[in-house]
Amino acid sequence: MDILQRAQIHSALGDVARLRIVDLLVESDRTVQELATTTAMPGNLLAHHLNVLEDAGLIARHRSEGDRRRRYVTVQRSAMVGLSTATINPGSVVFACNHNSARSQYAAAYWRSRTGQPVQSAGAEPAQVVHPIAIRVASERGVDLSEATPQGYDSLEMPLELLITVCDRAREQELPGWRRHVHWSIPDPVASGRVGAFRSAFDEIEQRVDALVG
Repeated sequence: MDILQRAQIHSALGDVARLRIVDLLVESDRTVQELATTTAMPGNLLAHHLNVLEDAGLIARHRSEGDRRRRYVTVQRSAMVGLSTATINPGSVVFACNHNSARSQYAAAYWRSRTGQPVQSAGAEPAQVVHPIAIRVASERGVDLSEATPQGYDSLEMPLELLITVCDRAREQELPGWRRHVHWSIPDPVASGRVGAFRSAFDEIEQRVDALVG
């Protein structure tokens, strides 16, 4: 990152409102409407701040893979290196994606390997098996999913402290009770079936888990 890029980033974060937006996005990906509700900003003012942050490379916006009318805003973690941001205390964690066959399975297994803490994963429509490419790519990274089995929400052990959805469809469904909910809008690698898509999804999961556990 050159000095001009760094200056643009620091300038963008020099505004209290924009820093608040980034803190919210570090915690969880959110829709524009959720940001408007949480910050109580008028739509035109929020749009201005999001444009400044996007121009500085601090955020990205993309359509939901579930409800295409929604657009999620995501912080660009590569631009946040060396910057102090708000953090959360995760407590006990459940990772969820619709079929519990790739992203949430890997997130739970990687979380367990990083923290040594109990963790669960589940989905609303669990698949029959974990996707074979997910098992293969996880193995490349030293994570064993060979014995993992997709589970439904009815398998979860209560209470739930933190629920992390790692796919848009799971985020947009009715979810079981939780104390706190975080969303990571990670593209579905199963949709393409490409090994590279699984690697990219798992790369992003690793970055987000590492950022959360510190």
